[in-house]
Amino acid sequence: MATAASVPTTLDEKLAKPRGGKIGMAVFGVALIVGLIYAGSHLASDLSTVRTTSAYPFVLLGVALCIALGFEFVNGFHDTANAVATVIYTHSLEPHLAVVWSGMWNFVGVLTSTGAVAFSIITLLPVELILQVGSGAGFAMVFALLVAAILWNVGTWFLGLPASSSHSMIGSIIGVGVANQLMSARTGTSGVDWSQAANVGKTLLLSPVIGFGLAFLVLLLAKVFLKDKRLYEAPKGTEPPPFWIRCLLILTCTGVSFAHGSNDGQKGMGLIMLILIGTVPTAYALNHAVSAKDTQDFIAVSRETASTLDKYVVPSAVVGDPRDDVTEYIRTKEFKPNTMLALRQLVNGIGDEMALYGSLKAVPQDYVRNFRNDMYVVSEALRLMQKSGQPKFTAVEQAQLANYKKHIDDATKFIPTWVKVAVAIALGLGTMVGWKRIVVTVGEKIGKDHLTYAQGASAEIVAMATIELADRYGMPVSTTHVLSSGVAGTMAANHSGLQWSTVRNLALAWVLTLPAAIVLSGTLFWLFRKI
Repeated sequence: MATAASVPTTLDEKLAKPRGGKIGMAVFGVALIVGLIYAGSHLASDLSTVRTTSAYPFVLLGVALCIALGFEFVNGFHDTANAVATVIYTHSLEPHLAVVWSGMWNFVGVLTSTGAVAFSIITLLPVELILQVGSGAGFAMVFALLVAAILWNVGTWFLGLPASSSHSMIGSIIGVGVANQLMSARTGTSGVDWSQAANVGKTLLLSPVIGFGLAFLVLLLAKVFLKDKRLYEAPKGTEPPPFWIRCLLILTCTGVSFAHGSNDGQKGMGLIMLILIGTVPTAYALNHAVSAKDTQDFIAVSRETASTLDKYVVPSAVVGDPRDDVTEYIRTKEFKPNTMLALRQLVNGIGDEMALYGSLKAVPQDYVRNFRNDMYVVSEALRLMQKSGQPKFTAVEQAQLANYKKHIDDATKFIPTWVKVAVAIALGLGTMVGWKRIVVTVGEKIGKDHLTYAQGASAEIVAMATIELADRYGMPVSTTHVLSSGVAGTMAANHSGLQWSTVRNLALAWVLTLPAAIVLSGTLFWLFRKI
């Protein structure tokens, strides 16, 4: 029997073993080719409906999509690598096979995602830039936040630090919002939805605490109820763990990979949709899949909603441009006497125009962007009113407004399947290219002792459950923070000891990510606006 001293302790030793995973690599290769053909053909089909004599929108679209998918590619360097570290360092899967397996389940996770996280990210952006996404300012916003997030992620990856892609994205969005406000004639930074940013920030900041505490607790509970001593020993030699333990570890790796795809994969989706709306609004500003029956329901619900809102209109209220007034309410969060009148007029206008055109497909090309913007500001205004409780709607009215908002969101907040496929491909490829640096940090440099089977399973069970729960409620969490801190938690519970130099570097990277991303994106936004 091999001794503990013969255990491969470095990734290089594990990679020196006979290379496996060829079947998995072949399967993923086929899926990659099919996915590229699927995404490319559907994009080409959608663009064929766009009537323009200029090639500029298509060139801009190509550049923007490359940058957005580049962010997801780099995201795969960081977050997905966390999922395979435990199965590699417990010999549950051969390294190359583990990476392919994780990439495939990330792919599935992205394809089955709800889109809730994608649009919760969008609500953090300044509303005026979202409405002007087809302008120079709108593209400066998208390019600045994506490039800033990519630069920080690549830098921390190069140093082998598992920093949070979620943190870098949120920081980049805040940086753009602050820079936009400071560059405008207004004072202050009301262009940033600070309440929404605070909610997302709390979720991200709690990730490492939750990961550490729950993994610590899960390992202690396992020691109470699971008496198999092999669970709590470091792997001996290069042999895989006992069958049922190996199945558990592979299952948790699968779950983390799937959950990561369903949550983190969405962070670029919402931005890709903004890019598509800005460059080719005819094809993507409105959901052409909305059926004729849904259209008739929408018209009826619009009339009911306008009637409900009319009850709260102040007789003396006067508005200029209804969309401008509602946009100002979204930006400042200040409910004024004219706000409800402006909102009611927008709702009336949307319902009347929907009745006139008969379907979203029939909306004239020149009016698509304005029609979509009217729907967007109405949806955001209703969200804020329900959140603030002003005005005080009855329970019946709240249900009615929620139903109307759902109809509007179905028309504007959608993600084509080909976008999900493209993001899944980028995320999976990123995993396979840049996984080694982060895997070494998680597997070798957090704890002083070799990872045991129970430690690996505990950390991944916590990560899988936390990410899935966050995805259900539309909140972005950091896979990196949850899993890395989970490994640290199991080391603490096992009295294995922590490598404090690594812990300090991780903490420093996590603390600096938000401010660094804010400064980077704000500076890039200013530069791109000048260009």
